[in-house]
Amino acid sequence: MIQLFVGLGNPGPEYQDTRHNAGFWWIDALAKSLKTSLVMDKGYHAKVARINLDGRPIWLLQPQTFMNLSGKSVASLANFFKIAPQQILVAHDELDIAPGEAKLKLGGSHAGHNGLRDIHAQLGTDQYWRLRLGVGHPGNKEEVVGWVLKKPSLDHRIAIDQTIDRALKALPHFLTGDMETATRLVHTSKPPRPKPPRPAAIDTPPGPETPPAIP
Repeated sequence: MIQLFVGLGNPGPEYQDTRHNAGFWWIDALAKSLKTSLVMDKGYHAKVARINLDGRPIWLLQPQTFMNLSGKSVASLANFFKIAPQQILVAHDELDIAPGEAKLKLGGSHAGHNGLRDIHAQLGTDQYWRLRLGVGHPGNKEEVVGWVLKKPSLDHRIAIDQTIDRALKALPHFLTGDMETATRLVHTSKPPRPKPPRPAAIDTPPGPETPPAIP
């Protein structure tokens, strides 16, 4: 079961609407759904919220260390409260997934994501859960930094926000540890494409009446 929910991003108003802050957006939406607020806690270098559900604490965390040092915040809270890596879910922006889609996975490479890279290093393992929120790829590797540090287009932001809302529906399963169901919900969260309208029937004027057969 997930005990610590982390959203990755960069602090400050100049970054709050950029693609790299998609993880922050998800944690904000999660906090709203749980009717709680995150407050700054310098001890964990993060904005933090704690709630009790079914008699156990659940933590929400937004590292305020800037992306490259995200692991410092995650590890400090996880180590203090003895939260195992498999009980941590990290929401982050994902270049290799289109806006409007998300994927859930346990472990694996950081794939060049600097926030994940530092969490790997600070936890000493890659065996934590990731909620990968698609922000799309600019199509050119040299443009990646500029891409994630810019605001998405309006249609992309709407698609990302809709994905965040749909991924929240997996929350009950995150909390019970039913990650198979949570994964299925997240992976099938892409809205179905509308079917193209069927072409209207064309009224064909009646042809000449067939003459009766001659006996």
